[in-house]
Amino acid sequence: MSKTPSRASEGRVRAERLETRVTAAQKSLIERAAALQGRSVTDFVLASVQDAARRTIEEHSQLTLSVRDSEAFVDALLNPRPVNDRLRDTVRRYRERTGV
Repeated sequence: MSKTPSRASEGRVRAERLETRVTAAQKSLIERAAALQGRSVTDFVLASVQDAARRTIEEHSQLTLSVRDSEAFVDALLNPRPVNDRLRDTVRRYRERTGV
């Protein structure tokens, strides 16, 4: 087996490696799906994992609110409550701890 990094179809060098163990049923399923798409198992797995990773990152990067929560958020921005002693104390403690 060669130690030379392989080139991805996009022209980038593949120098890193991921490994996993699968059951015979999982391997068969993956091989069948890859064949249906006319891809190698490696290409199929990489594309699938990248898609899942992007979706996961996107889901954690966005905040989705219900209509009721959106209205409450906008109302809080447009009509903020007056600052009370508890909030002042919280801001003071935050600034002391973070050095802000």
